[in-house]
Amino acid sequence: MNIWQKYAKTLVEYSTGVKKDDIVIISSEIQAKSLILAVYEEVLKKGAHPILKLGMEGQKEIYFKTANDDQLNFIDPFTQLEYDKADKFIVIGAPYNVKNLAKIPPERLAKRSAATQPLSEKMLGRAAEGSLSWVICDFPTNALAQEAKMSIFDYEEFLLKACYLELDDPVAKWKEIGQKQDELVKKLDPVKKIRIVGEKTDLTLSTEGRKWVSCCGSNNFPDGEVFTSPVEDSAEGEIYFDFPAIYRGNEAQGIHLKFEKGKVVHVTAEKGEDFFLKMIDQDNGARFLGEFAFGTNEMIQEVTGNILFDEKIGGSIHLALGASYPETGGKNKSGLHWDIIKNMKRNSQVYADGILIYENGNFLI
Repeated sequence: MNIWQKYAKTLVEYSTGVKKDDIVIISSEIQAKSLILAVYEEVLKKGAHPILKLGMEGQKEIYFKTANDDQLNFIDPFTQLEYDKADKFIVIGAPYNVKNLAKIPPERLAKRSAATQPLSEKMLGRAAEGSLSWVICDFPTNALAQEAKMSIFDYEEFLLKACYLELDDPVAKWKEIGQKQDELVKKLDPVKKIRIVGEKTDLTLSTEGRKWVSCCGSNNFPDGEVFTSPVEDSAEGEIYFDFPAIYRGNEAQGIHLKFEKGKVVHVTAEKGEDFFLKMIDQDNGARFLGEFAFGTNEMIQEVTGNILFDEKIGGSIHLALGASYPETGGKNKSGLHWDIIKNMKRNSQVYADGILIYENGNFLI
């Protein structure tokens, strides 16, 4: 079994649990051919029904540059049917250019995000009720390697190690991680109030009545986080993010947010402030928190410019503005879900109901 067959088997058997007669949507770009074909074969071996959706270089740029408002708002009935009827989604990132949308006017990106919000809600709702499972993963490409400031050979090695695919049995490792994180979740579930302290940061939020979730390779691959959705009107105070925040090829840095009654009321950013503001003004839910999480993957230690990896950095936390996850009890709705990461390895603490539980990137519980 080669590495892509092992990768595919893990995605199909472990991450999504494909079974006989499932309808499985496989989405990617042709650069990931070796992994796509391996996933396709594994799905067929399960007696399921794979459906390939392949994008091509330049397609998204043409769409966002050319589409009129009606087209940006249009959801075709075939895509709607997928979200209604598919049992599994396997999304394989394989970009030719991670900056391909950087010059698109942000209001056009925001309009499309708002239009596709019902699809996102449908997917998250079905996942919460157990009628759908999905996973997002990546295939190593030169674009991703360049963004991470690595050679393609180093990036491939980094990706495989972050996924524990270099091990003989990566699934056993992810199950081991899951067991440890389940114990952490049990300790976090009763917590009512979280306080985050650090550089230009003193933020409190409520997690009372919300469920914490352990992520160990089901929806994201690689994985490694525990998360919940804060009570929507509870965030109070300020927080500063020292890691860059990237969304659809656009970057904001040095973001400083102030919250009142759960809502972002003041924003400054050292870079990308205008884009950031346009994204969080796209709908009524975009200025509220949809997620609070601890990153736990110790195999990921450096920012790569890829949120799939960066939000899992061991010793970090992240907050997401916008849509929350129904399985946590979250109620915030938005076309946005933008994860923003904070390094917690220096002079940083997290308190749970007044008790110090996390300091300088390490749990104390």
